[in-house]
Amino acid sequence: MSDDLIERLIDQLARVPGLGPRSARRAAIYLLQKRPEALAPLASTMGALVDQVKSCVICGNISTQENCTICTDEKRDRKMLCVVETVSDLWAFERAKFFKGQYHVLGGVLSAFDGVGPDQLRVPYLKSRVADEGITEIVLALGATIDGQTTAHYISDALEGTGANMTMIAKGVPLGSELDYLDEGTIETAFRARQGY
Repeated sequence: MSDDLIERLIDQLARVPGLGPRSARRAAIYLLQKRPEALAPLASTMGALVDQVKSCVICGNISTQENCTICTDEKRDRKMLCVVETVSDLWAFERAKFFKGQYHVLGGVLSAFDGVGPDQLRVPYLKSRVADEGITEIVLALGATIDGQTTAHYISDALEGTGANMTMIAKGVPLGSELDYLDEGTIETAFRARQGY
């Protein structure tokens, strides 16, 4: 293959999590062979998303609005806040369709190896949300990794004295796993078996 533009498409697709070089090549071939019905609409949608997608100013979810549909949903429990590492984790909870509270996306976890310190996470804003919104329960739904547990301890210390009950999803989540890769049943079971932190 010598066409630079096609190679560039394959290279860019291969950077998408879950797609390796082979999957990217298969996806590129499909898109190129189905240009009118697959590639053109995809390119149009992606072009629009570049300008329209933003982070929800309240929870950090990805949205085309300033406030995402979860944060504007009046039926959600405004006193319960689920703290997650990434938007992928938030979406994993939403796929399971059992949690009816609010979310707070940290934007990562503390990691000396990756150079992520407290200043790069949305912990100060979390603290102000707990105070301003009258949160009564904070559910720490961080991965069962060393960095996830370190971050949970840091948040627990940072929110001490707020009066909110702090819980953590149960350890039924396999050690070293990330929420986005778990099935909905595992996430729900771990959430329902949460315990004081």
